[in-house]
Amino acid sequence: MTTELAATGSGATDADILALENQVCFGLAVAARSVIALYRPVLEPLGLTHPQYLVMLALWEREPRSVKDLSDALQLEPATLSPLLKRLEATGYIERKRSRADERALEVRLTAAGRDLRAVAETIPPRIVERLGLPVGELENLRGSLRAIIAAAVRAS
Repeated sequence: MTTELAATGSGATDADILALENQVCFGLAVAARSVIALYRPVLEPLGLTHPQYLVMLALWEREPRSVKDLSDALQLEPATLSPLLKRLEATGYIERKRSRADERALEVRLTAAGRDLRAVAETIPPRIVERLGLPVGELENLRGSLRAIIAAAVRAS
């Protein structure tokens, strides 16, 4: 158990509590940056950044999607999502149109090029697993732990 987690009742010193290597937030931040960096050379030939790749993943699951629905699925503010969508539209992977059912809502759809990109994208997860060099079971366990952390953080906010 890390000092950060044990500090509530273990008598750990202030120095232990604040040690950088004992901080869950530090481990999560460094792990996130490191893993996302592995995606960069894989996504670059497709003309995608990692955040744009996440948008495409959401659209390959289901389309059309409203900007609000995408925002909720990706846990991004609409103001953060909007520039991503504009850049994806400029690449020709998506199109944004007003919903016929509700003129106030903006729908996001894949173009033919965006749909075709899925076949190439299917090669990305195995390539990332290979680059990480960790057993798939370990990565699946980590994904489950991250989901629990996300849920706990959402409940606490």
